[in-house]
Amino acid sequence: MATRMFLAEEDHHLFIAYVDGDPVGFVSGVEMTHPDKGTEMFLYELSVEVSSRRQGIGRVLVDRLRELAIERECYGMWVLTDEGNVGALATYEGWGAASEHGQVVLVWTFPVDPAT
Repeated sequence: MATRMFLAEEDHHLFIAYVDGDPVGFVSGVEMTHPDKGTEMFLYELSVEVSSRRQGIGRVLVDRLRELAIERECYGMWVLTDEGNVGALATYEGWGAASEHGQVVLVWTFPVDPAT
């Protein structure tokens, strides 16, 4: 149900990478519009199968989402990742992303069943 809800939104995007007809990775993005800034693309999640990593698949997926953001006239794109996620940092920085030091991420967690 969550997949259908995500894909039903015009400003939610999903790209899937295939190797020999098998899915090996995906990237999802969400356009976010601020009343005083315009629209930016949030790279919501990037995932590549372990056996398919370090082959440029993640970079291609990020680039496709970046291209879509430009096509849809977003003023920028952003992503969050863990400091220790070396692969993700290399992928994002490889496409010119720069970390913004001094930022703090605060999270609220609610008891919700994701299957509903």
